[in-house]
Amino acid sequence: MRGWGRGLWIYISVSRPPALPFRPPGSSQQEAMGNWESQMSSVPAQQLDDFIKNKVKPRENDQTQMDSIVDSICNTLQNPDFFPEVQGVAKGGAYGRKTVLRDNSDCTLVLFLSHFKHFQDQKESQQKLLRKIGNRLVSNSSQSCKIQNFQGGFTIQVSTKKQTVSMEVLPAFNALGFLEKPNPWIYQDLKRSLDKTKARPGEFAICFTELQEKFFNNLPRQLKNLILLVKYWHQKCQEKMDCLPKLPPYTLELLTVYAWEQGCGAEDFDIAEGIRTVLRLIKCQKQLCIYWTVNYNFEDEIVRNILLDHIQAERPVIIDPTDPTNNVSGDNRCWQVLKQEAQSWLTSPVLDNQFPAPSWNVAPAPLFITPGHLLDKFIKDFLQLDKTFLDEIEKTIDIICKFLTQNCFRNSPMKIQIVKGGSAAKGTALKTGSDAILAVFHNSLESYLSPASKQNKIIQEIQSRLKACPQKKFEVTFEISKQKSPKALSFSLKSKVLNERVDFDVLPAFNALGEQTSGCTPSPKVYTELIDMYKSPHIPGGEFSACFTGLQRNFIDSQPTKLKGLICLMKHWYQQYERKLKTKGVLPPKYALELLTVYAWEKGSARQDFDTAEGFRTVLELVIQYQQLCIFWTVNYNFEDETVKKFLLIQIQKSRPVILDPADPTSDLGGGDRWCWHLLAKEAKEWLFSLCFKDETGNPVQPWPVPVKVI
Repeated sequence: MRGWGRGLWIYISVSRPPALPFRPPGSSQQEAMGNWESQMSSVPAQQLDDFIKNKVKPRENDQTQMDSIVDSICNTLQNPDFFPEVQGVAKGGAYGRKTVLRDNSDCTLVLFLSHFKHFQDQKESQQKLLRKIGNRLVSNSSQSCKIQNFQGGFTIQVSTKKQTVSMEVLPAFNALGFLEKPNPWIYQDLKRSLDKTKARPGEFAICFTELQEKFFNNLPRQLKNLILLVKYWHQKCQEKMDCLPKLPPYTLELLTVYAWEQGCGAEDFDIAEGIRTVLRLIKCQKQLCIYWTVNYNFEDEIVRNILLDHIQAERPVIIDPTDPTNNVSGDNRCWQVLKQEAQSWLTSPVLDNQFPAPSWNVAPAPLFITPGHLLDKFIKDFLQLDKTFLDEIEKTIDIICKFLTQNCFRNSPMKIQIVKGGSAAKGTALKTGSDAILAVFHNSLESYLSPASKQNKIIQEIQSRLKACPQKKFEVTFEISKQKSPKALSFSLKSKVLNERVDFDVLPAFNALGEQTSGCTPSPKVYTELIDMYKSPHIPGGEFSACFTGLQRNFIDSQPTKLKGLICLMKHWYQQYERKLKTKGVLPPKYALELLTVYAWEKGSARQDFDTAEGFRTVLELVIQYQQLCIFWTVNYNFEDETVKKFLLIQIQKSRPVILDPADPTSDLGGGDRWCWHLLAKEAKEWLFSLCFKDETGNPVQPWPVPVKVI
């Protein structure tokens, strides 16, 4: 079945006697029949999972019966003795995507006909052949089938005692053939065929049916549950749209996937948070512009122009991830009704049952299509934490630090000193997550090479104290290290008043800087002792960077506010590809992008107020030129001391890229060929076509003239 057995669009409608509706514990059957059957806003947020299971998902027996019927008909259609014209059958739609609703499912069977050699062949009338296939199917099927012909295809209706399954059967050109993934030339041919036949955009989308199934195949079960809930809600909304064109359910399926990808990405999540996010995106329908580059991208000029035409058109825009010509956003009048219904459910007491009611932070349009003059607004609205939230994080971190310093090692004359680092301390935390590094200095750690057993003892003490931390203020969740003697303790904290969590890393470290006053340059002796450790080939670079957490924090935190906003933008750009590329290789540390951003600004602008689009493009240009990068700073160490000088000369002669930590010269964040810079560079090249690099008049934004190495 290779080449055609991964197909997609399936529309199945199931009818059976009405079932007893789901109702919350303690409610009467009469209340359930009246309220729960028709009013989704009556379902408490904490019971949405049960509602999906008991009301929305197909019953297990029904699904098994449905699978048996569909498989039987597909097997018959694929029998070359009966149907030699059929090259393959693709199952798609809600059935193929596994997003079938109870008692209201849909199925399409796509027949790849052997004599279809081009997209435009589908425009020819196939009524005679389809009628012939339908009649043969009825005579050879073990099921009781009814065939209903229509222009361009036919419907198979199979009835059992409890349900009726209707399958729309459509002929199609097998565009993929034996390919697992489409080549750019397939979409080039698609565009030529549309122009030649004057077909509407998306008319040949069924040729890519199998790609839809693949797109949805690996989505987690909980996300598909959220999709079912959105579709069920949409179904109820459609009852108020009798006079309006129907919005394809596939549209809201894609919107839900986008919300999850951009705002969550976890396999297990709170359904209420997910539905709030989708409803809030629906309220922003005039800003919605959603697309994917899993099957096509901006590299090919023809595909790029198709996409740019779409994303610059009137919103909403939701592009089929399998067919770049197919904007599935539907009629704008439908969205107006959905917007009203979304607002109604969002403000219902059962869904808006806590303050703040948590949802994912998702922009209605991705960064890629945000015009350059609106980047500052994008950063403020979707990336940076507001001051109230930031204050809460800082207070929460202070509570943790104070608790640990006062409660750890009570029975010992030695106390701990904590230095704060991470994005929360640097002022570069994102709404999608904050991290805090707590470097713990303890007198028992007397040198860089203090035994791991002493570090482990400190970690055990801190963990035991945190478990006793008052739970009235926050919740603490520990992540158990797999190492026998872990060098760090990781835990997550969620304040009772915070809408997001803060991830902590506690790092016991030698106090190399001593009682140094903030803002002072460290003594060269600090670094000569550090460099001496690296005579051993067994110690990796940056092994003792935790000792310099305060210097790392000060270097970023001292930068202008707008530059920290640009750093947030770069971190957001990085995060978009972190999940996507992690299976292909290990990306460089995020801190490397932060340092690269500071360098670009220092060498290219150095102004407090600068054009964010210019800065963004400059950093991406540097990423593209990663094989030439050699960057370092002399704010904490320099070439005056002979030992440090010799070491630095060795460091900057390493394989490029070289990006030395301004707090620790042994830590090369560039890493030569240690990390997969080429993956980021490939994405950065594609981004040069982004609307981010167009000004208000549509002219291209130019990067700053920045050298790729320190002069």
